[in-house]
Amino acid sequence: METAKKIMELAEKYRDYTAKNLSEMVKHKSLSLQEEGAVNELKRQMEEAGFDEVRIDGLGNVIGRIGNGERVIVIDGHIDVVDLGNLDNWDFDPLGGEIKDGYVHGRGSVDQKGGPVAAVTAGRILKEIGMPEDVTLLVTGTVMEEDSDGLCWKYLVEEEKIKPDAVIITEPTNLNIYRGHRGRMEIEVEFFGVSAHGSAPERGKNAIYMASKAALEIEKLNERLKYDEFLGKGSVTVSEFVSDSPSLCAVADYAKIHLDRRLTWGEDKELALNEIREIVKDMNAKVTLLQYEETSFTGLTYGMEKYYPTWKLEEDHPLVQAGAKVYEELFGSKPVIDKWTFSTNGVTINGYYGIPAIGFGPGNEVLAHAPNEKVPIDHLVKASAFYAMFVKNF
Repeated sequence: METAKKIMELAEKYRDYTAKNLSEMVKHKSLSLQEEGAVNELKRQMEEAGFDEVRIDGLGNVIGRIGNGERVIVIDGHIDVVDLGNLDNWDFDPLGGEIKDGYVHGRGSVDQKGGPVAAVTAGRILKEIGMPEDVTLLVTGTVMEEDSDGLCWKYLVEEEKIKPDAVIITEPTNLNIYRGHRGRMEIEVEFFGVSAHGSAPERGKNAIYMASKAALEIEKLNERLKYDEFLGKGSVTVSEFVSDSPSLCAVADYAKIHLDRRLTWGEDKELALNEIREIVKDMNAKVTLLQYEETSFTGLTYGMEKYYPTWKLEEDHPLVQAGAKVYEELFGSKPVIDKWTFSTNGVTINGYYGIPAIGFGPGNEVLAHAPNEKVPIDHLVKASAFYAMFVKNF
């Protein structure tokens, strides 16, 4: 308990330091592919906190290291953000980083610059109280997550050869411990018709009608998808409908729909694709799992297919229980153990690579991608204490 007390005291001592660091991060807009300013700022913060090594990898991820032990733990958070939306919906400057009334205000304060900034403070605390000799801590500020969640970790594992023993994902959990979430995939269905003059539609084959019939069947499919007691139900929705024809006086010879598919436990890529293939099997249609490929601010072009697997750890998993123990030691109560509604880098960390991961982060996920985003400074303090204590106990 002495260690927990000391860590809480230091986390509280660095309250203003942590808040100021997050304020500086918020001031960098850092949309996906445009993270360079936030990357350099986080690198500066890690260096100032006394990390043993700080570097930026080929994709643009910031990697800070403390210690040299055989057992590796990573505290991960992405530092790219979504755009600001309608500024009329904001009561304050979304890029101002205002510190007021116990909150840090602005885009990315919750989703999700608060997590990596609290992890930097945890690193500073560990440099003061001493790292366990057999442990290496890596803090990663990752990029391009909003565009393609988990792509940054595909790079870290496959190109940087980082394969840790455990990861804490710092996406917002409202200071609860999360152990999984549904997966997702992006599917495109194209329909190929035959054009004819609009005055004699019977001479053609209307691609819009094909796509519309498929869309109605997909609506029905959504109702019968699998259900998991922890993660909930799978879902599918049409999120875009596009059509084309030689003229507005002609039968449409092309249509395309975009599907947002959320995958619960027991659902995977082939299952989801086959459900759609079955619906369009008698139509002239093509079902495609989309690819993501973009060029990072570093100039590197990198990508992956837009399949982001479902993942979860069981509640009795040693990592989940270790998190619960740390929480109880620090805060004197039992944590809520739950899941995210949205998707995170966990899709590759655990979904592809099987690396044990849990979530613990400052802020409430309901403010993610929303106007008036702000994070309680109390959350930042508690998160920095949790990360430091977790590494100390690891």
